[in-house]
This record gives sequence, structure tokens and C-alpha cells, in this order.
Amino acid sequence: MLIYKIFRRPEWDAFRVSGETAGAPVDLMDGFIHFSTAAQVAETAAKHFATESDLVLLALEADRLGPALKWEPSRGGALFPHLYRSLTQADVIWDKSLPLGASGHIFPEGMW
Repeated sequence: MLIYKIFRRPEWDAFRVSGETAGAPVDLMDGFIHFSTAAQVAETAAKHFATESDLVLLALEADRLGPALKWEPSRGGALFPHLYRSLTQADVIWDKSLPLGASGHIFPEGMW
């Protein structure tokens, strides 16, 4: 199962240079890296990145993240994947730009 992480371009650039990251500022504050499922990621983008256009969407294979990936209740009691370790470039299956269109973010074809 693929799970998704949205980064702002400077966060993604820093991650690419260093090879690993503890996440975005919200992740550092919460003590884990926030992810979304395919069913959750559009709402995550709308809620937390509504006006931001220079974003990068990462896809990761949940099963490859090991026991540090926990499924925990969040919005409305839905289970969200949270990673309790650093994220490495080796964890990333693919990365794609996530532009902002007139009616919201434009997700890559074939995601749903």
C-alpha cells in the first residue's frame, strides 16, 4: 500500500541534499512524520497547504517502513500513518510536483 507525504519545495530540497529528514516543522513539533493514504491526501493538501503551490508529493510503500510506522487516530478518528524514525531517500518510491490549480491541488494521474 502506498502512503503519501507532502513537502514544501525547500523542505524537499534539504531532504534530497542530506539523504534523510525528521520531517517538516509540524512533524518535528509532533515527534513523528505525518503521512496520508490515497483516500486522505487530497484533504490533507486542502487543509494544511490550501494556498501553497510549490509542493512535492512523495509516495512510499507502507510495508517497507517497518515497525516504526504506526497507524493512529487523527481527523475524525480516521487512522493515519505516522513514522517514528527519520525518513530516508531509500524509503521514497517516487516524488512528483503537486501544483495548485484553480480548484485545488493537481494530483498525479493514476493515483486513485
